[in-house]
Amino acid sequence: MKFLKTKYFPILLLALCILLPLSGCIHNDIPYPRIPQDIVAIAAEGESSPASIDADNYQVTLYLDETTDPKKVRFTQFEYTEGATPSRNLLEGEYDLSKPLRVTLSLYQDYQWVITATQEIERYFNIRGQVGQSVIDPVGHRVIVRVPMTADLKNLYITGAKLGPKDITTTVPELTPGYYDIDKPLKVSVTYFGETSEWTVYVERTRALVSLNQVDAWAQVIWAYADGQTGADNRFQYRKSGDADWIDVPDDWVTHDGGSFSARIIHLTPLTRYEVRALSDDNASGEVEVETESTMILPDGSFDQWWLENNKIWNPWNQDGVQYWDTGNRGAATLGQSNVTPSDYTPNGRGKAVKLETRFVGIGVIGKLAAGSIYTGKFMKVDGTNGILNFGQPWTARPTRFRGYYQYTSAPINYASNDFKHLLNQPDSCHIYVLLTDWTAPFEIRTNPNNQHLLDFGSPSIIAYGGITTSQSSSDYIEFDIPLQYRATNRRPTYVLVCAAASKYGDYFTGGTGSTLYIDQLSFEYDY
Repeated sequence: MKFLKTKYFPILLLALCILLPLSGCIHNDIPYPRIPQDIVAIAAEGESSPASIDADNYQVTLYLDETTDPKKVRFTQFEYTEGATPSRNLLEGEYDLSKPLRVTLSLYQDYQWVITATQEIERYFNIRGQVGQSVIDPVGHRVIVRVPMTADLKNLYITGAKLGPKDITTTVPELTPGYYDIDKPLKVSVTYFGETSEWTVYVERTRALVSLNQVDAWAQVIWAYADGQTGADNRFQYRKSGDADWIDVPDDWVTHDGGSFSARIIHLTPLTRYEVRALSDDNASGEVEVETESTMILPDGSFDQWWLENNKIWNPWNQDGVQYWDTGNRGAATLGQSNVTPSDYTPNGRGKAVKLETRFVGIGVIGKLAAGSIYTGKFMKVDGTNGILNFGQPWTARPTRFRGYYQYTSAPINYASNDFKHLLNQPDSCHIYVLLTDWTAPFEIRTNPNNQHLLDFGSPSIIAYGGITTSQSSSDYIEFDIPLQYRATNRRPTYVLVCAAASKYGDYFTGGTGSTLYIDQLSFEYDY
């Protein structure tokens, strides 16, 4: 290289000579980029369900089958942020997950992840004629069984017992069906996974032969839970408060589990007081009075209200109205046009429907896949070519069914992120679903791969779920009516998320260009 010689060259040379001695004093104060290092996929042998990944708190929960030894876990999948270095290679060897396992991912900074395992082991201990279900304490190694006052504790018939994982547990005594003397606590040695623990079985007499333990009133449904005597005629009755006559709950509304039984009492009136009681043969529990809830209408489920912002961004609400739904249009419009738009193509030929399209937005090869989606919530801001969204709207009702219409045209998947390359050229799938949750605030979605934060459908915050996924194209609208699956009947939601997407894996920038989904007339039902 030749220096350009000018009249200023001596001055430049002098300045350079002055600066060179100072170069050793110059510090690099530019910070390294802060890029969170995430575990993006993980799996192990003997899982009962997919692992839950909590990227906010750097935690992973594995769900192990009851026959899997938590002290000898072998991982089959371990994927993390590209470029990171893990403190240990989980794909090699066995790991003890009877206690938390810590793994550090490093790239500029260190991020410590904690992996824990949870294992549900089915346990039971049943005695003929017992009252309700046995209480089983796996931590204290205790079993408590209640029997009527007239029971002979020296001659109790055990109908079945299971205190450890199936097929690999041994007990001493063997606890085969038969008569046992449990006048004094029964000691049982239980062995599995190479370890033996000492259990104690206690039998208690009770005067209450039937008890009503829990009553949960929804809008048009009451759930009741009770304990009665095993083998007795266990049932429920209900009536409106103030009525004289009791109504027998039909047998097909009642579920029995030994001495425990429950009922789904349906076809009720919202905002009405009812009384419920449980019966076991001629014995009746105390009465419980409850009031059914009100119903709630899903706002703007017909998608008839729209306005066009800046001649580019379609918004699914009146310009001067209250926003309830939002779309990914604000993100798609950074590189192209809205891919969620109103449509005159509706199931009944009236009003509007919403049309969701999956497109590649950008110029030439510069851009990315944008899957058309609509959801209850709000698009917060654009993050480069990605988006930050708030999922969910406040909600307290407990619907039983999710209804609506859809029409779908599936295209072959021609764009896929690294984790979904195996789906290339396969038919794209749409996804329509509803979640009821107990979030304390809207759920923040971040689609940027560097700090990605997406829904975990295994999260304990989800109270109920209902949805459909299909890759089948249809030439006309299809009506759907989906029952919501609840994890518990006594949990009250705080948020509802209804979401529809033309490409199920659009959050991962995976889908087929041209996949198109129409949806309309979304609503909730409150009876069965």
